[in-house]
Amino acid sequence: MPAFSRFLRYFMAVGRLGSIRKAADELNLSASAIDRQILNVEAELGVPLFERLPTGLKLTAAGELMMASAHHWEQGMVNVRAQIEDLRGLKLGHVEIAVIDALAKGYVPETIHRIQQQYPGITVGLRVLDNDAVRGAIVRGEVDCGIMFEPQTFRDLTVRTFVEVVLGFITPPGHPFGSREEARFSACVGEPVIAPAEPLAVGQQVAVLEAATKVPIRRTVTSDNIQMIASMVMQGAGIGILTSLDVMTEVQRGLLRFTRIADPLLRPMTLAMCTASARTPSHAATMVLREIENGFAALDHARIDDARPQPALD
Repeated sequence: MPAFSRFLRYFMAVGRLGSIRKAADELNLSASAIDRQILNVEAELGVPLFERLPTGLKLTAAGELMMASAHHWEQGMVNVRAQIEDLRGLKLGHVEIAVIDALAKGYVPETIHRIQQQYPGITVGLRVLDNDAVRGAIVRGEVDCGIMFEPQTFRDLTVRTFVEVVLGFITPPGHPFGSREEARFSACVGEPVIAPAEPLAVGQQVAVLEAATKVPIRRTVTSDNIQMIASMVMQGAGIGILTSLDVMTEVQRGLLRFTRIADPLLRPMTLAMCTASARTPSHAATMVLREIENGFAALDHARIDDARPQPALD
């Protein structure tokens, strides 16, 4: 194992840098030692791992396979070290989390701050990705967990907890919509609409509504960024369409109003915290996941209703 791990360190450095000389400088080793290790493994496998070009070294098809395996080995060693530290009873470790853009403010930052105070030896990496990218990062083992929309059809994911999130109109204070708890999708006809665009998951919900109700909306602005949509609405540029989750912080602060879209065909979206089915979380990840799970119900759309400063109208 030590010899194999030594080769992988050399191999990964050469593959990343495209040069044995550069890898030798980075690893503080002789170029001949690295070259000898690579040649020995190529001889054992019976195939070249690198294409030797005048401009440097390029991975062959076999080299690409070896590189993918090396990355898995590297991640596996990180997990093993974390588990060994768990056995020593240390509250140490690193946890990687992927979240959708709507969670870049409010609940997740607050929860991570609380975790830092409770477990100062645990570091956390946060990635803000689109919905499909969160799913991919979980499945590939790049993160310990992810929070995303609509995960239930994917067998390689384990749903640890979930809440339902509703779609609605967002308006600035003083707008007539703001006094209503809910409205039909057709209520926005004739109004300037700040609409979500792909890859936002909510954009698919809006497309379904348009197709099913035959209600055309007047898109004056489209954006693939939740904060941009909320900002445009606060500027008075039009009515936005987002989920209760997207604007929970702004509604609770009185900066925006949220009116649920109540068309019968529209079902709530499932927001879930997921882990990879094939991977057992480390002890550090388990502690962080538990903290996130404990407060996950706070993301329920009921919190939006509780925060509404105006009474509902019929």
